[in-house]
Amino acid sequence: MSTTKTHWKTKLHDIIYEADTPAGKLFDVVLLITILASVVLVMLESVKSIDNKLHGFLNISEWVITVLFSIEYIARIVTVKKPLKYIFSFYGVIDLLSTIPKYISIIFGGVHALAALRALRLLRVFRILKLARYLGASNNLVDALKASKAKISVFLFAVLIIAIILGTIMYLIEGEENGFTNIPKSVYWCIVTLTTVGFGDIAPQTPLGQFIASLVMVLGYGIIAVPTGIVSAEYTSQSKSKKQKEPLVNLNSQSCSNCLAENHKDKAGFCYNCGEKLKD
Repeated sequence: MSTTKTHWKTKLHDIIYEADTPAGKLFDVVLLITILASVVLVMLESVKSIDNKLHGFLNISEWVITVLFSIEYIARIVTVKKPLKYIFSFYGVIDLLSTIPKYISIIFGGVHALAALRALRLLRVFRILKLARYLGASNNLVDALKASKAKISVFLFAVLIIAIILGTIMYLIEGEENGFTNIPKSVYWCIVTLTTVGFGDIAPQTPLGQFIASLVMVLGYGIIAVPTGIVSAEYTSQSKSKKQKEPLVNLNSQSCSNCLAENHKDKAGFCYNCGEKLKD
């Protein structure tokens, strides 16, 4: 009896957490389609004209998807050796947050907007489409930003000084009659122009003001390029350094049933995180 129980748990764990088996791939595809369908339903329900016509259908569909998500959430808890590990993991919290809104709406009502939390499940696409490997690149970017923070801070401080100086000049040239009612508002105009956003709520009217505005616009393009170049140079430098230090290792999608660690080396016999024996 115990062996049978363990057997079905192992099979279910392989389907839910693995992506290399046909059943696992099918589960991931169905899950992704269900997630996308749930998000589309939330979007449609936010359109009043559509909700008025199809409210019953949308509500039933919501409940069906909520029940499916609930079953999946329970199955994930049941098939791991340490349920709390999954419950308090990143994906576990997201799964819970994206499942409970419909149940909350029964108790409190008027919190339908919480249904949009189901869009959080789209983060699963990183796991389903095996994009987790690209998170290493995002970590490199974070490292590059941290390494560049001193240079970027000095640069942003210089830009702020330029914005204050140019904003003050525009206040003196244009004056209140042209919308530059005070220096802070003039600085706001300068920042909007420097960043090439250009809301158009304030615009210079005098020839000299327009000439300075043109210089600010051209300066804005150069300012945007500088921090990008700083981070890019640091990113390239760190990427080359890590490639030289780290050997190329093939990883698979096998998940540990004990601690949920992923990305084990090919043919690994034990989990690199907790030492649990991996399935053959």
